[in-house]
Amino acid sequence: MAAYAVGWRDVGGTPAPGASPGKGVRQTLAVLGAEAAGAPGKAGVPGAVAVELVHAFSLLHDDLMDGDETRRGRPALWAAYGTGPAVLTGDALFALAVRTVALTPDGVAPAAMRRLSVALSGLVHGQARDLAAEDRPWHGAGAVDTGEYAVTAELKTGSLLGCAVATGALLGGADDDTVDALDAMGRHAGVAFQLVDDVLGIWGDPAETGKPVHGDLRRRKKSYPVLAALAGGGRAARELRGLLAESGPPSSGANGRNGGAARSRDGGEEDRRVARVAALTEAAGGRAAALAEAARRLGAARACLRAVPLAPGPAHALDRLLTRLYGRTC
Repeated sequence: MAAYAVGWRDVGGTPAPGASPGKGVRQTLAVLGAEAAGAPGKAGVPGAVAVELVHAFSLLHDDLMDGDETRRGRPALWAAYGTGPAVLTGDALFALAVRTVALTPDGVAPAAMRRLSVALSGLVHGQARDLAAEDRPWHGAGAVDTGEYAVTAELKTGSLLGCAVATGALLGGADDDTVDALDAMGRHAGVAFQLVDDVLGIWGDPAETGKPVHGDLRRRKKSYPVLAALAGGGRAARELRGLLAESGPPSSGANGRNGGAARSRDGGEEDRRVARVAALTEAAGGRAAALAEAARRLGAARACLRAVPLAPGPAHALDRLLTRLYGRTC
């Protein structure tokens, strides 16, 4: 099951060379972090492995909580094997990540473990905030705003990206100022990454994202494009507020937490509803606002890169990686 989770095997345990292993952003950040510190890229490999294992376990549990039945174009692990085995597989991946960091060489294991523990705490805190947001209103008193979203995104996504590049640099022998600057770079990049993911979650091509069209809207996920659109004052924003206020609870998660209202309604009616929400979100400026904020965050990430002396080649590679994160949808 762990091999299935990381894309190495199919459900029956047969090697699956055609399965998507993901984008590889976190592993790349760890290796480039080591190289940016002047060390060979292989110095960052233990950090790359540990962070990718944490990422795999977080996706596994995230799919379980959200009720997402597909991941990277094939059944999510919980849908393929069941909820109990999925939880245990996630736990096993987490344990292996900790073991990998504990075995890092040259006396840096304690510092690397501290980095990983901070990232894990942030990831869990961010996921808890994300789940709590599901029960809050779309508009008015108690509603989630874009500022709160940014805090959640930095915790949930930025923590691990920052940990990846910072741990790579730490393993490469970088000083504290460099490690901290790269951590900050990764955190800004993580928010940008999440913003782009939100855009793809509404308007992305399922053939490329591996997820159903309008998947985030069907779950009533409080993503940045919708929150930014709701903050507007035009006709599209007003209609969007009314439409979201009329909608029922989100589709059920794997554990039935959210009920099954959206799945029980007429499929054609639901398709029309989410298509209208997507159109109104774009008309009210939500898509443009998300991309603008992603660009701003990438600018902040680049400023962190320039703040400390780094090996020129790896620093340039990190800059190109930031461009790729934004270019996934632009």
